[in-house]
Amino acid sequence: MQHDYLQKAICFADQATTEDKAYNYEAAAQHYMTAADWLMQTMKYGALNVQMKQVIRPKVESYVRRAEEIKEVLKNGSAKKKPIANTSNERGNAKDNKGNDDDENNRDPPGTGKSYLAKAVASECTRKFISVTSSDLLSKWFGESERNVKDLFEFARERQSCVVFIDNIDGLFGQRHDTESESLKRVKTEFLVQMQGVEKDNSGVFILAATNMPWALDTTIRRSFEKRIYISLPDVNERAAMFKIHVGTNTYHTIQEHEWMQLAQKTEYYSGVDIAVICQEALLRPVRRLCSATHFKRVQNPKPNGPRQLWLVCSPEDPAAQELTLDKIKSDELYEPSVSMKDIEAALATQKPTVGKSD
Repeated sequence: MQHDYLQKAICFADQATTEDKAYNYEAAAQHYMTAADWLMQTMKYGALNVQMKQVIRPKVESYVRRAEEIKEVLKNGSAKKKPIANTSNERGNAKDNKGNDDDENNRDPPGTGKSYLAKAVASECTRKFISVTSSDLLSKWFGESERNVKDLFEFARERQSCVVFIDNIDGLFGQRHDTESESLKRVKTEFLVQMQGVEKDNSGVFILAATNMPWALDTTIRRSFEKRIYISLPDVNERAAMFKIHVGTNTYHTIQEHEWMQLAQKTEYYSGVDIAVICQEALLRPVRRLCSATHFKRVQNPKPNGPRQLWLVCSPEDPAAQELTLDKIKSDELYEPSVSMKDIEAALATQKPTVGKSD
């Protein structure tokens, strides 16, 4: 039952994202809310540990927040085919900034935290945060891409003091070549016009962009950004800390302190996202063992609170084994399985680094 709820939530979330990108906002809002409902059902009726609930709860909040943003914009009569920026990370009471607009370009390997750093900038400056990718701005319809760019900057100016973050800007501003389409040239021109504030004042608008391929950027856009910041891959100590953070302090695990450093040494050239994926896979491995288990046995509850005995997954050959499946066990009577070093090593074997030594 828990697995069915989770699969339905994932299905509706995928549909919501697809409709959102296609500007079908009414359908997107409905799918976001449905996905949130199924995730709530998963937390309510599924045999989930604290760590899994901590993973799911932020997803519920983000889906509901996005649905409310869309409904609010549509209620105010905005055009349905305009991009509705995801402003769920906006900070209220933003201070007005009357200086010139500032521009920075983050360039670094993929998965090193460009988006989080951009959010941190907005938070520290107490500015509203607007995040888009190059694919959000591009459209197959004639003239739509230029309008999307113009709408984005107008949206930012209306909010005055804000940070506009454009991820994967190389998708818009690749090197110029003879076969480049006229529509892409118009998009580039419109973006530069809006960015430089030729038609309107950009006071208070702080523009951040990120790319994994700075060498592929058009020289014009490179000159338009005042600063370029390189963010490197995490070093061995940072990787060890990332493993600790992503496994979580509330997760029941048997990993020794020296083993964190062993994992860090095995993950050279791994980015923060790569390590997060490894840890997520490792956390799911005990859950999969529970879901596929056919036999459990009774063991003493090591905690003073709760039932005196709990059900622990075991081998069918165990003398105390009883034929039982997870859906027949109450959540408070289940012995929480631990995450082991073997789980992380098995997950590591399936995840290769995004960046190679040659890169």
